[in-house]
Amino acid sequence: MLDVRRLRLLRELSIRGTVAEVAAVLNYSPSSVSQQLSQLEREAGVELLRKSGRRLQLTPQAQVLVAHTAELLESLERAEAALAATQPGVGGTVRVAVFQTAALALMPNMLRALRDSHPEVRVEMVQHEPETALHETWARNFDLVVAEEYPGHSAPHYRELEREPLLHDTVRLALPDGGRGGEPRAGGAEAGRPDRPADAVDAGTPSEFRRVDALAQAAHLPWVMEPHGAASRHWAEQACRSAGFEPDVRFETADLQAHVRLVESGNAVALLPDLVWADRRAAVRRVGLPGLPQRTVFTAMRTSSARHPAIAAVRSALRAQAETLARNSPNMVTER
Repeated sequence: MLDVRRLRLLRELSIRGTVAEVAAVLNYSPSSVSQQLSQLEREAGVELLRKSGRRLQLTPQAQVLVAHTAELLESLERAEAALAATQPGVGGTVRVAVFQTAALALMPNMLRALRDSHPEVRVEMVQHEPETALHETWARNFDLVVAEEYPGHSAPHYRELEREPLLHDTVRLALPDGGRGGEPRAGGAEAGRPDRPADAVDAGTPSEFRRVDALAQAAHLPWVMEPHGAASRHWAEQACRSAGFEPDVRFETADLQAHVRLVESGNAVALLPDLVWADRRAAVRRVGLPGLPQRTVFTAMRTSSARHPAIAAVRSALRAQAETLARNSPNMVTER
């Protein structure tokens, strides 16, 4: 009989491409992975791997096993979820991948609430960019992911992952404000209008930022954006180009807290979603964009684990925290 653990190694090799990457993901040594794959080949009685330069290539027979392994892992996960549902209490470890803004705005209060309602649930959180996190959740390295997608730029879809929207927040142009800051007008700033008039901006703000009250007027300013490859970077560049200019991106960082500090200190402007300002005063001036574009924050989990009580409890706690944020901010909405 074929060994399930070895079959998973074969599937991981089909996903990762190299034995070294499989070993790193599963915390094995490369030699141990190679030995287990050789043993699987002997058990199967057919050639599963061929050398192609420095890489191993899966044979057609190996691809057949990989397809069946995916089905087998789904069945095992459904069985584990059903078994956990028979227990009197909710417990276990849930591995969560989350992007930075959500880690700051959603996770702390969610974890506190979860600790009170389900003290036997252990949450392990890792910060990951959404595209990577979705792939790793599909590959079974996480149980749940909190991800994002921007208008017209959908995050990758995986057939095995079930999505659920958490909230929608508006993306705005953030400008230095001399440290005084302000909140958008009730119901959200109108497109092209600032949260307060440009002529009311603090006199300490550098002069080149003072008169900007629309995206097109930021063409001459220094920008901070996330690195190339991030969905937010692609969206932000397209927004600037639609406004008629190519942004002068002088600063690149995936850390949105660094974006905030660069804007607050008068060194850059940025396009930032409202979730960044959850539980903190916006010490910047914010200008609405045409159409008030909104980002979507969502959770995703494998359909085969959807009924696992611990994973469902974490997802429910995230949903409750998102609803709390939406109640406290007129600029965020949740789907009911």
